Amino acid sequence: MDLSFEKLKSMVVFAQVVEQGTLSGAAKRIGLSRAVVSYHIKKLEAQLGIKLINRSTRTLSLTEAGRDYYQHCSIIAEQASAANQQIENLKNNPTGLLKITCPVNVGLQTIVPALNEFRHRYPNIELDIMLTDEVVNIIKEGIDLAIRGAPLSDSGLQATKLSTLKTCLCGSPEYFKKHPKPQHPTDLNQHQWVIYKLTSGTLELTKGTRSFSIEMKGSIQTNNAAARTAFVEGGHGLGRIPIYDANPKIKQGSLISVLDDYVMKDINVYGVFPPGAAESKKLRLLIDFLKSYFVKSTLLNPL
Repeated sequence: MDLSFEKLKSMVVFAQVVEQGTLSGAAKRIGLSRAVVSYHIKKLEAQLGIKLINRSTRTLSLTEAGRDYYQHCSIIAEQASAANQQIENLKNNPTGLLKITCPVNVGLQTIVPALNEFRHRYPNIELDIMLTDEVVNIIKEGIDLAIRGAPLSDSGLQATKLSTLKTCLCGSPEYFKKHPKPQHPTDLNQHQWVIYKLTSGTLELTKGTRSFSIEMKGSIQTNNAAARTAFVEGGHGLGRIPIYDANPKIKQGSLISVLDDYVMKDINVYGVFPPGAAESKKLRLLIDFLKSYFVKSTLLNPL
């Protein structure tokens, strides 16, 4: 299939619609009218011969094909942005301090490695990193960027999506010596859970057109993701664990994943910052760098 400049433009528009969540939001972000954005989506679906987005009067949702196609479109958009950013970097030598806050486990395993690479690339930018599972008052603490796993409440802050984290259901070999491995989502009602208190206590699984809602119950709860994983490894119950955390332990044999043929909703990772902060050159560099880093990361996007 030929890939014209016009189709590339439509792919970038589609990626923005997904990231902004609405046609109007995408139109505002990329400086086009809502009608032009809608035209690109319809034309793209016609060219591909498949529906990418389910539309209703108030919401947009991706089809299965749309979710797969977005992964490729987002890479194209990020690479174009990265190329332009690289040229900008040649013209400027950014300096100054960036204060960043992030949850402990995702910080140690994904953000700190990214910042390590960022610091080598921009040695004149100083970093002050606060790892905490508490929600920090960004304005009060003078934070430039907060990494969070949920969309914004009505706080007056701004946010941009940095990445998407896939998750899996896991238990330990010790746990499965005492409890049968679940073969169907309804089996999960018979199991103990290690509950991560910062997420919903209800688990949604889908397969094809069927969906299942499971209420997670267990005698261990924690607000720390690393502790959650440690208790699951210790044989105290099942847990929903991000792929970046689970995969190394699955390879080591300390965790076993189950119900891999069912789909769970991904966790979106956001960068949250004060109003107007995106005008800062060094913050813009960091946000663009993190987006590009996560796209290429084999830890977040395993082959």
